[in-house]
Amino acid sequence: MLSGLMNLLRACFLPRSDRHVHTSSETGGRQDGLLWYKDSGQHFNGEFSMAVVQANNLLEDQSQLESGCLSLHESGPYGTFVGVYDGHGGPETSRYINDHLFQHLKRFTSEQQGMSVDVIRKAYQATEEGFLSLVTKQWPMKPQIAAVGSCCLVGVICNGTLYVANLGDSRAVLGRAVKATGEVLAIQLSAEHNVCIESVRREMQSLHPDDSQIVVLKHNVWRVKGLIQISRSIGDVYLKKAEFNREPLYPKFRLREPFRKPILSADPSISMHELQPHDQFVIFASDGLWEHLSNQEAVNIVQNHPRSGSAKRLVKTALQEAAKKREMRYSDLKKIDRGVRRHFHDDITVIVVFLDSNLMSRASSAKGPNLSIRGGGVNFPPNILAPCATPTEPGGT
Repeated sequence: MLSGLMNLLRACFLPRSDRHVHTSSETGGRQDGLLWYKDSGQHFNGEFSMAVVQANNLLEDQSQLESGCLSLHESGPYGTFVGVYDGHGGPETSRYINDHLFQHLKRFTSEQQGMSVDVIRKAYQATEEGFLSLVTKQWPMKPQIAAVGSCCLVGVICNGTLYVANLGDSRAVLGRAVKATGEVLAIQLSAEHNVCIESVRREMQSLHPDDSQIVVLKHNVWRVKGLIQISRSIGDVYLKKAEFNREPLYPKFRLREPFRKPILSADPSISMHELQPHDQFVIFASDGLWEHLSNQEAVNIVQNHPRSGSAKRLVKTALQEAAKKREMRYSDLKKIDRGVRRHFHDDITVIVVFLDSNLMSRASSAKGPNLSIRGGGVNFPPNILAPCATPTEPGGT
């Protein structure tokens, strides 16, 4: 009886991250504690691999891969859509983007009868406006939702062109083969909007010339108004609309002086890349990965191992680096449960999209099966508002 009691107690105190490994039929991925992964799958233009590791009490990273028809009409165009949404202050904004951005993109693609930079920009704008409407409705009951926001990285492959759009500090990195040497070079495709970058600080200062405190060095980290590291996002309405920067919002989010124009922007940086036969793959990842790995290190890991499990391999390498920085073993880091885990690393999302030049040469009107998959985590009912974390947490955006 005593041994039975001890076993029960062990089960109760065993970290939840070690209690389960199961297959999620809903997403086609697998869950191993706080790590969700799909080692391999097929998209319209090749193979892909996805992985997400949770650190926050509620998973703030959201992600999706949509492949097949990119419009509301069966005539197409056809291709692949990738989204990585790194939330901060809670999961509400990143969840909202996951539910709405791709639908907006399909609608604008249908209206304009094709994919373009303008279609992507309009999809971002409609998502931002939709979330603002949600905040306006929920403000009387849940005022802290005004301080929730998300980075937003999108890749669209259509008709041999890769479009990359970004708000915030997630990153897309291309692996390109060099014929002469056999090396695969890392080429960053996304522009980042983090004020730790000097050019971003200068941009903010030029946009707000009358505000000497627009960017402040606080605890050795540059932050917009001393609050947030990124200069562009979806959400973060408290720094875009002055009417939401007041009581009953928590004092730590309220500015001393009212502002007349938005401090943060929701206008994405968008670039187009004509894909070449020597373009091997693209890594899309939240900044949780890039805190621990350089662009070239990440590309080398993908290039030097089998395709299957590429995303999981990148996540695990980042976790091993996070453990090493804290002078602890990776096996001990894995035992730490969500919430507490945030003190050691951020939520990390990785999607590796491999580019098959034979499939890339197909016309965008060529039809293929539709695929829709979302990155997983330890799930909670969607109506839960996360405990509102301060944006001044270490490493937080």
